[in-house]
Amino acid sequence: MRHLALTLTLVLVPLAATGCGSSKAGTSSSPAASAPSTASAPAKQAKNSNGCTPEKAPPARKSGGESKPKGKLDPKKTYTVTVETNCGTFAFKLDVKDSPDTTAAFAGLVKRGFFNGLIFHRIVPGFVIQGGDPSGTGQGGPGFSTVDPPPKHADYKLGVVAMAKTQTEPAGAAGSQFFVVTGQDAQLPPDYALLGQVTKGIDVVQKIGQLGNPTDPNGTPTQTVVMKKVTVSG
Repeated sequence: MRHLALTLTLVLVPLAATGCGSSKAGTSSSPAASAPSTASAPAKQAKNSNGCTPEKAPPARKSGGESKPKGKLDPKKTYTVTVETNCGTFAFKLDVKDSPDTTAAFAGLVKRGFFNGLIFHRIVPGFVIQGGDPSGTGQGGPGFSTVDPPPKHADYKLGVVAMAKTQTEPAGAAGSQFFVVTGQDAQLPPDYALLGQVTKGIDVVQKIGQLGNPTDPNGTPTQTVVMKKVTVSG
């Protein structure tokens, strides 16, 4: 148990060490291009045997520069974050009750398109998949933080989504990096702000969770997994 907690902490340490680059995309004054003809349409990319479409690692973005999103989420409503990846789509319900500041900030970043194009930079089979760092190194963050100490009874079991933090930050501190538990029980102490629970696509999460070298303590992915589009509804 202690070994698992320390292993996760070490990989989570880089989470909010530095700031994160702005996610605002540049605008263009060029006229919209017409749709390509059938003859010129690019062929669909072939999928790997695991069902993932091969993707090149996107260019890293700078850390920092994001202002903290304002406003709160209505605790009486249900908010769902949908994550489309090159390995499939999964969704999770935001835990507004336990983490009001964390979920509001996360939803705000989602609406800005902050997570679009980011990768899961850490994959530890049977443990967690981790992403949300614009630099793709595990060292980046949005440039701000929130703190929602999790309840003492917090359980980090299969499908739980929580926020990563450094060892020096207080319990419940969060930036933009998050992890999804892919094992039955990560056996972690209640130190990580609860972001939500997977409600759809747990098979996709577990498929992504196999794309790591189990002997690599850093969780280096064996295949690039990109969050192509992340949206929030509610």
